[in-house]
Amino acid sequence: MAISNLNNTHLTAAQITTATTSLTALETALAVLNVNLSAEDRQRYGSINEQNKLFVNKTMDFHNNQPALQTPHVDWTEFANDFTSRTNLEAMIARLESLITRLKNAKVLHDYDNYQAALDDYAYTNFMAGTNTPGYETKMKEMKQFFGRTTVSTTPPTE
Repeated sequence: MAISNLNNTHLTAAQITTATTSLTALETALAVLNVNLSAEDRQRYGSINEQNKLFVNKTMDFHNNQPALQTPHVDWTEFANDFTSRTNLEAMIARLESLITRLKNAKVLHDYDNYQAALDDYAYTNFMAGTNTPGYETKMKEMKQFFGRTTVSTTPPTE
């Protein structure tokens, strides 16, 4: 017998409303960041790798601790703003990715539970159709379309 009801935790209507409202508020708060990069732009600008992040961090370190050593050709206010934004966005992305993983995991379990219950209902429908109970044969024919038939060939393969 299949394991079922792997996830019996369900959000209430109030929790769904709160989450949806919060997502809308987040989208609104971050709307100013709505930058559409083309595939070419994404390739051109890419993202800096870990080694280059360390380089940027070390540059910020020198900027903060030994400003006399920095070039006058960099807008250091903008550099600091970019650095802070990058750090904040990176933290938000990590939190959102964690949340997305948790949501996907919960959804997988609910999907599995739904599918197992649907299989149980289909098996019951087949049984009841075999007893000629009205309505079940029609339901069985409607549901049968979701199950592909494989045919076994009795002809030997040719060489």
